[in-house]
Amino acid sequence: MNISMILDMAVSAETEATEPGPRPVITVGDRSLSARELRAYARLLADRIRDRPAVLYLGSSHLAYPVALFGAALAGVPFVPLNYRLGEQQLTALLDKHQGALVLRPEDLDALVADELPADENEIDPPWDENAVAAIIYTSGTTSEPKAALLRHRHLMAYLFNTMEFGGSEPGHASLVSVPPYHIAGLTNLLSNLYSGRRVVYLPAFDAERWLATVREEKITHAMLVPTMLARIVSAVDGDDAATPGLASLAYGGSRTPRPVLERALKVFPDTGFVNAYGLTETASSVAVLGPDDHREAFASQDPAVRERLGSVGRALPGIEVEIRSETDEPVPAGESGLVFVRGEQISGEYGGRSALDAEGWFPTRDLGRLDADGYLFIEGRADDTIIRGGENIAPAEIEDVLLDHPGIREAAVIGVPDPEWGQRLVAVLVGEGDPEEIKGWVRSRLRSSKTPDTVVFRTELPKTETGKLVRRTLVAELENTHA
Repeated sequence: MNISMILDMAVSAETEATEPGPRPVITVGDRSLSARELRAYARLLADRIRDRPAVLYLGSSHLAYPVALFGAALAGVPFVPLNYRLGEQQLTALLDKHQGALVLRPEDLDALVADELPADENEIDPPWDENAVAAIIYTSGTTSEPKAALLRHRHLMAYLFNTMEFGGSEPGHASLVSVPPYHIAGLTNLLSNLYSGRRVVYLPAFDAERWLATVREEKITHAMLVPTMLARIVSAVDGDDAATPGLASLAYGGSRTPRPVLERALKVFPDTGFVNAYGLTETASSVAVLGPDDHREAFASQDPAVRERLGSVGRALPGIEVEIRSETDEPVPAGESGLVFVRGEQISGEYGGRSALDAEGWFPTRDLGRLDADGYLFIEGRADDTIIRGGENIAPAEIEDVLLDHPGIREAAVIGVPDPEWGQRLVAVLVGEGDPEEIKGWVRSRLRSSKTPDTVVFRTELPKTETGKLVRRTLVAELENTHA
């Protein structure tokens, strides 16, 4: 298998459509490509890169992105999307790791398409080794330096085959993609939308008002956001209705979504089905999903156990197994917290030549979580974020959830800083307003005293990656001496 077969299938569907003729499958601004045009440009690119070790993409979402992805697949070389927002030193270090690779930028597509496409496409027989590396994606590195995660063709194809139906979308369906192209969601959104038959509309630079306008203008039916984007959109909605009746599905994920933001979103998008997706780069996208019916049931329920599911990431997707283990590597019963392990055909768990899978194929996500009796997965934060105070392991997420219930708090991060007596002290870094002592009392009245922040600090914003993940190490570096 080779992911280029997805493009071939899209071309076939275009040919067999009841309304023959070019149909846009990718749109950016006022430019679009049909499936046949996309394949033709990808083939032109593939002819030029067969002697290269990889194709590096450096830029925002653009028509050049899918051309680069499928050009690399057709040539049988890895596709490597890089974060174009990195500083010069960081970017140079990454480029140095891929000596001899073709670096493709959005403007390079203009040079590629300057020549008129030939009437007959140049046939290319791509390598069909399913174990070949399809993509190398650098993880966001919120707790450590980014690592190069390898995704093979079989991982990406397994995700598609196990989770969706080819051509399952209705004619006219369109998906708005706002996540950066160097994120795993950018890659799998492209593949899954082409596979299902939805047109992909890229929003190169996110803006809440522009996002809402694009949903209406482009008749968007599906969209995917990270929580920070969702929060900005909710704030931008004037009144209690976003006026996007055609938006059938809105997926969110990538980091924790504050409960108030989600509940507000469910109100302002009354006609939309919400999907919370949980996955990692190393798992080739989502491994668990909280679907629209789950959202509706939990939002309307008076049962605390059912209502609580709004804070979950749902249940495992077909082909995926989830297991919660103790620190001694033993499975724990439903309801108990531990380390989250996942297993399935789409799981890579590979960095360079090193696999992180255990002997039975389980991947350690390094996330803390629990499964309830019905199989709903609750993610409680990264294992690396655990604070050890007086010998007690404390998960920041539990305290952050309580802080976010406070009417004056919009965002919250809890970190541990060195303390000579307790080992670590709890520092709550907040965006919002309020009296620090009153906020401490708020937490103390809801959690035991050992989980009450020793210090409360206010900031205008929290350090995050472009995909909305909190970068705790930045806060720790800033505050470990100030509040030690």
